[in-house]
Amino acid sequence: MTKRIVFMGAGAVGGYVGGHMARAGLDVTLIDPWPDHIEAIKRDGLQLSGTQGDHTVHPKALHLHEVQSLFKDPVDIAFVCTKSYDTEWATALIAQYLKPHGVVVSLQNSINEERIAGIVGWGKVVGCIASTIGVDAFKAGHVMRTLQPGGASYTVFRVGEPHGRVTPRAQELADMLSTVDSARVTTNLWGERWSKLTINGMGNGISAATGMNSLAMTEQPVTRRLSIRLGGEAVRVGQALGYELESIRGMPPDKWVNAAAGDAAALEEIEGAMLAGMKRMTESGRPSTGQDIIKGRRTEIAFINGLVAAKGEEVGVPAPAHAALTEVVKGVERGDMAPDPANVAAI
Repeated sequence: MTKRIVFMGAGAVGGYVGGHMARAGLDVTLIDPWPDHIEAIKRDGLQLSGTQGDHTVHPKALHLHEVQSLFKDPVDIAFVCTKSYDTEWATALIAQYLKPHGVVVSLQNSINEERIAGIVGWGKVVGCIASTIGVDAFKAGHVMRTLQPGGASYTVFRVGEPHGRVTPRAQELADMLSTVDSARVTTNLWGERWSKLTINGMGNGISAATGMNSLAMTEQPVTRRLSIRLGGEAVRVGQALGYELESIRGMPPDKWVNAAAGDAAALEEIEGAMLAGMKRMTESGRPSTGQDIIKGRRTEIAFINGLVAAKGEEVGVPAPAHAALTEVVKGVERGDMAPDPANVAAI
């Protein structure tokens, strides 16, 4: 029996992943609060472009006021792909239309599984990390991928149960996601989550504060070194929280800590890896928080760098660069200052 899949949030990640799943023949419905986006998909289909080629797909699409139509044919799998600050209402909306054994999958930045579980219960929650997928919903009905696929050399999707066991439903989700890019089941959801948060924290806030794209942030020594400091701080906080961290951009977590502390050999190796990673980037690549500033949207900074700073304070491991960058991005978000590389020079 074909599983019914919905994406609550059909922007960059939700639109791209859901679109490619639909292209593979899966039963996908995209749901989003952006009216023009849904109308464009209904009228012309969803345009997928970028590093995996150009495709037009025709998934089902619903405005928020149309979600109630799902009562006629409830949902097996609901991917929540909204911004972190929209997690609760999106989960509460779709929870009414889940089948008895339906599942909600957090395919988001930050760590939102606990908040989802508060609405549907832990038994219906699965986590999924999309690591360095690089996508942008830059106009209604069109989503573009700006990073080269991970393929066999880099696993993009990691699906995990909160309890850490491998289950048939987790494997089924990984198989579905493999129609988009490389995917596997992880027994270390929380370590994977913090590792992804570390990566997000190294680029999102800098892009939002400076206006720089991913290539420029990596090329420039000032922002590259700040990114390394942010990575080292986040690793230290995650370790203090008891997480078993995975590699960060192909490097062991402790190497980021050492590089951030000024270890010359570690710093040289980390910088070399970062510069080599530019091969997967395109000129269009920009972290989601940087995209939000350009679009005049609220950012997730409180759920990325802000979360690292807050958790660090809880466990007595300061994360001053994350705290300072969070405040700068909030100022840019409010319009108190314009994005500019000078905004991060003193951090």
